[in-house]
Amino acid sequence: MQALKKIFFVSCLMIYALTQTVSAQEKSANPNKYTAHNKGKMYVFWGGNRENYSKSDIHFKGDNYNFTLHDVTARDKPKGWQIDYVNPARMTIPQTNLRIGYFINDHYNISIGIDHMKYVMNQDQVVNISGNINDGTAFDGNYNNEPITLTDDFLTFEHTDGLNYINTEFSRVDDISKLFKIRNTDKFQVNITEGLGAGLLYPKTNTKLLEKERYDEFHAAGYGVSAKMGLNLTFFKHFFIQAELKGGYIDMNDIRTTKSTADKASQHFYFLQRIIAFGGIFKV
Repeated sequence: MQALKKIFFVSCLMIYALTQTVSAQEKSANPNKYTAHNKGKMYVFWGGNRENYSKSDIHFKGDNYNFTLHDVTARDKPKGWQIDYVNPARMTIPQTNLRIGYFINDHYNISIGIDHMKYVMNQDQVVNISGNINDGTAFDGNYNNEPITLTDDFLTFEHTDGLNYINTEFSRVDDISKLFKIRNTDKFQVNITEGLGAGLLYPKTNTKLLEKERYDEFHAAGYGVSAKMGLNLTFFKHFFIQAELKGGYIDMNDIRTTKSTADKASQHFYFLQRIIAFGGIFKV
């Protein structure tokens, strides 16, 4: 009888030990997903962009001229995917995006970044001009909303190094992996993101105006506001690809155009930016 009790007791201990081992293995096989919570994580991404711009009235003012060009068109200046995106000495040549952010809770993050866009006025377009020029050139005269061709001896105008939008964004992120029946988000996760941003414009404007010497220097020129939406694909918890569509409004009322501080331009326009970026996310 005593032997049977001992066998029963030992058997109970073995069963208990076995169940605990199985339970531990189940917990180990189903840990809390790293991707289940974002609070306290930081992220950084780097990528490229393309832009479209609305028409813009550009106002030029100096000691001997005061005129406006109406409905000026412009384009971006893409370089295509190339090694310059990862070459530290040439990173500002293509159109790029850099952003660093921090999640204040599981869904919301705040970030700072620079959208390095490029804006090139279309040369030789015909626009209307209003105002006056008395600068001792062939373009002197009074203009009343009449057509003029923007030849390179009259004006070249670019923000090509670049149209730098330095901004802060407040964004929301939501995991939609369940819609695609993805169970292990630590291997692959699908998120959507949307946000609002605001910041300053610090362009390097390349301008040649009315036969004056070309000017090409950085200058704080104005402000911008923006809104975005995007799709984030996260791989193995820490690496992601993010595609964004961002639209906004830019108002630059203090654009340097020549070496003289008396010469300046102003303009405002809307932009639409498409971004593809690569990044990482980690806890701090």
